[in-house]
Amino acid sequence: MSSESPRVLNGSILFLLAGLAAMGSLATNVILPVFPGISLSLGVEPRDLGLTLSSFFIAFAVGQLFVGPLADRFGRKPLVVGGLVTFAAGSALCALSQTLEVLIIGRVVQALGACAASVLARAIARDLFDGEALARALALIMIAMAAAPGFSPLVGTGLGALLGWRFIFAAVGLFALVLGIFYLRSMGETQPSDAKQPLRLRTVLAGYGALACDRRFIYPALSVSLTIGMLYTFFATAPAILISELGLTGLQLALYFAATVFIVFGAGFLAPRLARKLGQARAVMVGALIALSGSLVILALAASPTLLSITAGLGLFLLGMGFLNPLGTAITLQPFAQNAGIASSLLGFLQMACAAIGATAASVLPLPPTTALAATMTAGSGLALLAFIPVIVGLPRARVSAAVAADINN
Repeated sequence: MSSESPRVLNGSILFLLAGLAAMGSLATNVILPVFPGISLSLGVEPRDLGLTLSSFFIAFAVGQLFVGPLADRFGRKPLVVGGLVTFAAGSALCALSQTLEVLIIGRVVQALGACAASVLARAIARDLFDGEALARALALIMIAMAAAPGFSPLVGTGLGALLGWRFIFAAVGLFALVLGIFYLRSMGETQPSDAKQPLRLRTVLAGYGALACDRRFIYPALSVSLTIGMLYTFFATAPAILISELGLTGLQLALYFAATVFIVFGAGFLAPRLARKLGQARAVMVGALIALSGSLVILALAASPTLLSITAGLGLFLLGMGFLNPLGTAITLQPFAQNAGIASSLLGFLQMACAAIGATAASVLPLPPTTALAATMTAGSGLALLAFIPVIVGLPRARVSAAVAADINN
């Protein structure tokens, strides 16, 4: 495929892709500061609201496996519009909920809509761009996905204090509708007319099986997913450490997360330049090494954690992730133009699975909280580095069997 992109990477496309990609993170982290208000309003314990997070993550992860095949069969447009409308409906249900059970149902509906937006942000980027332009587009998607959990608690704190927690759900639902209108007016369908795939269970399973057995996909996908998973692990477990052990207030925590996003901004903009100098694969390895070094800094100083030691380690990790994620995602999706939806779905599922595993491990390890977080991040970062080694050394690529290949092509 030519390295020339069929469309220009302009501001409207970047805004749309960033908005779609950030939907899931925005919907989750923006409500964290108002958990005390929600628990008081609904008459439940604050710890019970953890169900609103776990139910969202489960629905988000599983839903992605269905979005890709549907988008490859029917196109991106109906899934994007349907996903944003579904998300808005779920947000309305959350805003109007009077019980925890209804709030959880609303969160599940939100997740089903948000997962379509997140998956299709990557698929649309793959539809439109190749080569360096694809790497730039994915770099912005990565920035949006990292910025949303960083900035959204600060937004949630302000909106919750001024207007109450219900307005937060109404605001994110309205944002989804505005984004849907912008999508219809500025872009529409991006899937090539000759790229539609048949929708049969056997074909879908064969497609996922083929990707899982194809080293062009699975090794870079695991590297990206493990790294993103460790980022979500940090966001899920660090608040307790920073507040309980280091004494930060809720507002200080929100400002801290917002400040760290600027590292991701810088890395995301530098990633394509680094790729031009070193090549995409070598640039990913540099990112993996930097991310691992950051995790090791936190681990080495975990016995007596300070805000400085955690910030230094996190800064290195975010810098490395900022190089690894967009370039690794581009390497993962580049060979699969005809199956961009299903490839993006499986990549998204792997990312959420790694996030769930990482957050669980950091919570249940019989270690002090900072040590458990650092050990989990170090293990995940180390595995991400190992997973990418077959890509950098150019091991022979696995080929699917003729029968599986025939299923995919029929």
